[in-house]
Amino acid sequence: MSSTLPLTGERTVPGVAHENYWFRRHEVVYAAIAAECAGAVVLEAGCGEGYGADLLAGNARRVLALDYDAATVTHVAARYPRVTPGRANLVALPVPDAGVDVVVSLQVIEHLWEQERFLRECRRALRPGGRLLVSTPNRITFSPGRDTPLNPFHTRELDPGELAGLVRDAGFADVVVQGLHHGPRLRAMDARHGGLIEAQTRLALSGDAWPDTLATDVAAVRSSDFVLHTGDLDASLDLLVSAVRP
Repeated sequence: MSSTLPLTGERTVPGVAHENYWFRRHEVVYAAIAAECAGAVVLEAGCGEGYGADLLAGNARRVLALDYDAATVTHVAARYPRVTPGRANLVALPVPDAGVDVVVSLQVIEHLWEQERFLRECRRALRPGGRLLVSTPNRITFSPGRDTPLNPFHTRELDPGELAGLVRDAGFADVVVQGLHHGPRLRAMDARHGGLIEAQTRLALSGDAWPDTLATDVAAVRSSDFVLHTGDLDASLDLLVSAVRP
């Protein structure tokens, strides 16, 4: 079943064939961090449509899913009963000091004006020993050669060193950055379409009809077609930082 939330050009939703590449690119990170949420009280800062919070709820003791958009919060409450949704400003999280075990925020920090304040607030909300998990597009590959984002929804994009530095400066320890890359099937699609991302972007901008071959390939993308590791970070598509509150 597809989402009832409208497509915005930025928020990723499940069940839309032409959005499937982006959905799977996000889903793989949720799947990768699910084990770190086992038995934990998890706060997701910027839950979007809610599918990721629901995935984490399969392992977590409780998932508090926060978003600033009121319609999104209403949608999550109706669609995902395993999740506790709430509306919040992400630089003022509605939880007590040391109130949660894990803070998750995927593909959100690039939208925030006060990134440093947000990370400090995440540290406040985490118990000592609690874990921070934040993903974001890699500025080097997402807006190549630019200091300002190509995406009008983004305020500030980060490269691997900048992301790690912000997290350390906010008071976190054991900072590890991984990068998301295309696996073999997606590299084959890249070759077939002259760049899978570029082919989709051109069509989104032009409004032209999708060729059947591209539509078929995009609809067939699986989360397992992406690989996440610590090597070759500068060439990665997205970044995932993991850190611990001392």
